Amino acid sequence: MYDLRRLRLLRELKHRGTLAAVAAALSYSPSSVSQQLAQLEAEVGVPLLEPVGRRVRLTAQAEILVAHTEALLERLERAEADIAASLTELTGTLRVAAFQTAALALVPAALASLRAAHPRLRVHVTQLEPEAALPALLARDFDLVVAEEYPGGAGPRSDVLEREELCRDPLRLAVPGPVDERDPRSLADRPWVMEPEGTAARRWATTVCREAGFEPDVRYESADLLVHLRLAERGLAAAFLPDLVWGAGPCSAAPAPPTVALRDLPPGLGARRIFTVVRRGGGGRPAVRAARQALRGAAQASASAPSASRAATTSDGSARRA
Repeated sequence: MYDLRRLRLLRELKHRGTLAAVAAALSYSPSSVSQQLAQLEAEVGVPLLEPVGRRVRLTAQAEILVAHTEALLERLERAEADIAASLTELTGTLRVAAFQTAALALVPAALASLRAAHPRLRVHVTQLEPEAALPALLARDFDLVVAEEYPGGAGPRSDVLEREELCRDPLRLAVPGPVDERDPRSLADRPWVMEPEGTAARRWATTVCREAGFEPDVRYESADLLVHLRLAERGLAAAFLPDLVWGAGPCSAAPAPPTVALRDLPPGLGARRIFTVVRRGGGGRPAVRAARQALRGAAQASASAPSASRAATTSDGSARRA
């Protein structure tokens, strides 16, 4: 019978890419990781790694082992969930990653709810964009990730992750000063602020501009949407801003009035999806269920609050409160 600890090391190598990364993540020395994988190779009786330059890659037989290891770990995750469900009080640590606007607009209210309901549950939160958080979830660095998906940006779904929709977050065009049109073409000659190259938000924003018939003049790049907001407020750049920036719309419990003129985008382009993701089998853990419930409560609070205000736009593009 193969040693599960060594199988997990092989799985970690697949997801993290290098022996050094595996060693750092699991607090081993690289030589110890190498020795354990060599012993696993001897147990299996076939090569599991092959050199590629200064790195190594998994052989076809190693990929087979990793697939079976994923199934074993899923069963263990379900067992852990069943044991936790048998307890009357939630304890331990839940590790959560959330992208910036969700971390600002949703996570604090969810944390307050969790603290009130489960005071012995320790929740560790890291602000991290989905591009980095989802691979880290697969590598077991997190238990739950709050992620986003922009219109037209849906990629292939992983069969080892479970996704649960949270809400839709409207996206709007932030206008730096008066313009006549209600679409991005009116800003073709203006400077833009966008997220860095390679991100889902940047690909979506660039596509919106190109479909409107122009290439945006991106002079400012930042992953921080509050930077986008400040530049738009000063009239220095056009920007695409989600309602979560204001704490407005169906995803937030604490809406605030917009501080820059906003325009709606064409149908089909004007909202991103917000969702939570866990490893397959982990959705049954009581701590995960409690966190998802708290996040849903934070996202739905404004919909049930009579005094909740929402960001909107007038026909001339100026901001108003509905």
